Amino acid sequence: MAAAYPRLVAPKPRGKAYPIAAPIGGWNAKDVIGAMPPEDAVTMTNWYPATNSVYLRSGYTQYSTGITGQVQTVIPYASTSNKLFAIASGSIYDCTAGGAVGAASVTGLSNSKFQGVNFTTTGGSYWLGVNGADKQQVFDGTTWHKDGDGAPYDITGVNSNTLIHVNVFKTRLWYVQQSTLKAWYLAVGAIGGAATALDLSSVFQLGGTLMAMGTWTIDAGYGVDDYAVWITTKGEIAVYRLTDPTTPTGISLIGIYRVGAPIGRRCFFKFAGDLLVITQDGLIPMSSIIQSDRLNPKSFLTNKIQFAISNAVTLYGSNFGWEVLSYPKGNQLYLNIPVSDGSSQQQYVMNTITGAWCNFSGWNANCWCLFNDDPYFGGNGYVGKAWNGYSDAGTAIQASCLQAFNFMGSAESRKRGTMIRPTLFTNGSPAIYGNINWDFDTSDTTAALTFSPTTYGTWDSGVWDSAVWGSDTAVQNNWQGATGTGKAAGIRLKVSASGIQVQWVSTDVVFEEGGIL
Repeated sequence: MAAAYPRLVAPKPRGKAYPIAAPIGGWNAKDVIGAMPPEDAVTMTNWYPATNSVYLRSGYTQYSTGITGQVQTVIPYASTSNKLFAIASGSIYDCTAGGAVGAASVTGLSNSKFQGVNFTTTGGSYWLGVNGADKQQVFDGTTWHKDGDGAPYDITGVNSNTLIHVNVFKTRLWYVQQSTLKAWYLAVGAIGGAATALDLSSVFQLGGTLMAMGTWTIDAGYGVDDYAVWITTKGEIAVYRLTDPTTPTGISLIGIYRVGAPIGRRCFFKFAGDLLVITQDGLIPMSSIIQSDRLNPKSFLTNKIQFAISNAVTLYGSNFGWEVLSYPKGNQLYLNIPVSDGSSQQQYVMNTITGAWCNFSGWNANCWCLFNDDPYFGGNGYVGKAWNGYSDAGTAIQASCLQAFNFMGSAESRKRGTMIRPTLFTNGSPAIYGNINWDFDTSDTTAALTFSPTTYGTWDSGVWDSAVWGSDTAVQNNWQGATGTGKAAGIRLKVSASGIQVQWVSTDVVFEEGGIL
């Protein structure tokens, strides 16, 4: 009888496997790093938190080129035939058709930082803008005009080159005068003519000057429940019920409220039936301002990234370029952060469905607008179309994230990481780096990623789980070595990609567990 030999059993892998979902909770710059929800992230750059996974953000294309200087105002003219203009180096360019722009439509302006509105009257549809240095500029759908060209464009009673902000309220144009507490208004439906002053100096108690005017609507539309809102450089807000400023009964003060000082002249933005205000305290809805005070940060839209906002205001609060844009088609809200004038801008971006935040870099935007339902921004010599394509004007998109630290089942035991496996869906071959930061170390890796060109697999010759079949997305979940020891692990994931899509679903971690220390 043949001798019996012991059965050979394959050795079990050493360590424990622990799955961690992608950080759909988004960027958290408020909570204590040791107590963050596991679905959040300590840092999150160029990763966009969707409802069920995290995506590498889309890129941008240079929609209009050949512009001289930094574009500091983009103008979406709204009528039966929409047009797009850009203002740079004192000139206005028609960018509607895209591509290389032709000769400037207007030249010789003193500055390019205009505040403007679209205004439709019985006489036509107009865009009107002021900048505190030049006469009011008016576009009528065909031709540019200015205050001084004669009726109906001339304004009397105040020099329009002293006006720094314009707003439409109750079918009137309203203006803010530079270095004063005076607002000015025109007749109903007029784009010029006699301007009348509304002196608000007795209303505001902290001094300062008027910064901007906004329209706050309770029912999310425009109608009888519209309120006129003015804000000063000191952060005082006056809310008025206003039907006819020419009569004593047609204007009444609702209240005076205090917030942090506004940041930039583009500090008001209508969003989701509310009026947002960019302040030193963060991005605040007017509905919250009248119900609370500035000491209640839970009412701020930017509450979850409050420390990042405060730091940005401290460092860049005096820079031009603070602005909010809503992109409804993408369920996104952009808060532009002008890190430096004309370059290195960032955007703090909120998913308007979930409220999750992230940080975008690589879109060096001085200003924003929505044109034909898509986001456009002004850059250095061009107008960019954002959330368009999968590269930044041909350059690879670089994304990085440090997830919230996770004790992986035991807060007491010490662990040694051995392997990490990010699960991604992609239609190409992105460059990927994954590792673990231990015990609340937030330092970034020095790993530099380079993009590998997309290669597509051919049936019967492509390598399974490695090549992409056709243009469809496929799973990429390769194991990578991990290093370091500690009790709490923070997943660090970097991706570099150009021309392809990347979706991050989860990450598996393998670690060896030691004793309790």
